[in-house]
Formats: sequence, structure tokens, C-alpha cells
Amino acid sequence: MSFGWEGDKVRLVPLDREKHLENALKWFNDPDVTGWLETGDWPLTRGAEEEFFRAAERNDRVSVQFAVETLEGEHVGFSGLRRIDWQSRVAVSGSVIGRSDLWGRGFGSDAASVRNRYAFDVLGLRLLIATVIADNAASLKMLANAGYTEVGRVPGRYWKRGAYRDQAILALHRA
Repeated sequence: MSFGWEGDKVRLVPLDREKHLENALKWFNDPDVTGWLETGDWPLTRGAEEEFFRAAERNDRVSVQFAVETLEGEHVGFSGLRRIDWQSRVAVSGSVIGRSDLWGRGFGSDAASVRNRYAFDVLGLRLLIATVIADNAASLKMLANAGYTEVGRVPGRYWKRGAYRDQAILALHRA
């Protein structure tokens, strides 16, 4: 069996430049994909994304990034943990499904659940924090499906697509 943390629909695998870089460039430069992401309105260059992949390869112990693949091996998104605080055992989590034809079909929820299991069972973390633009109903639903609860909001945190948008803060505690 190949390396990967499996769920019902997806497997999380290490980033592979050959297999995942082109999709990252395509998805993170697509206004439909980035429409409700906290980032993504600045053009993503090949050099910047290659540096992101190089940083992920360095194993700096403050972040871990995965590609999300279907169980059949098709690359559909990314998921990861960043700003890992080993003393407090807390990390910031995030996922994106870049294949818009798969939105709303449970791939994001499954990826988040697998990532959360990895964070708690392998890394020994106790708390995951996620932040999203509060108008992003799909992400809020995905996070709720993965067990997160909203713990607060920052009014007008982001300028996005012509308006200031609130940031929703969600948390998931180890059971």
C-alpha cells in the first residue's frame, strides 16, 4: 500500500511537485476556486508555488501539507496544518478542493476528517483552529461536518471581491 491517510472518499498524500504543482497553479489562479478563500486574489506565480513546495519538503515541523487524492489516485485538492505550536499542541488547519465539479460531494469533509485524525492520532495535537470568510457557507458546512464549532468572528477582517467580509473562527478539540 502506498503512503497515505485514507478516508471514505480521499487519501492524503505528501506533496509531489511532478504530480501536484500544475494543479496548484491552475486552481489558485482560478477566481471561481479562490472566490471565498482568505487568500487567492493575488496572482500565484510558478516561482512562488515552487517555493511553497520546497518549504513543504523541508519538514520544518511547523507545518505539514498534503495533496488530496481520490482513492483512485486523482488529485482533487490540498489540506494541511500550519503554525503548529508544539508547546500548546495547537495548529491552524485548512483545506481546498480545487476541482469545482466535485464541490458539495463530501470530498472536503472527508479530507478534513482524515487530516484531523492525523493531527490528533499521529502528531498528538489537542486543538485545531480554522478560519474562513464568514460568507463561505460551503466551508462552514464542511468544517461542521468534520466536527468544528464556531467560536468567534472578526468583523470586517477581509477585503474580498468588493466588500469587507467577516472572518469566522472555528475550533475542534481532540475528543
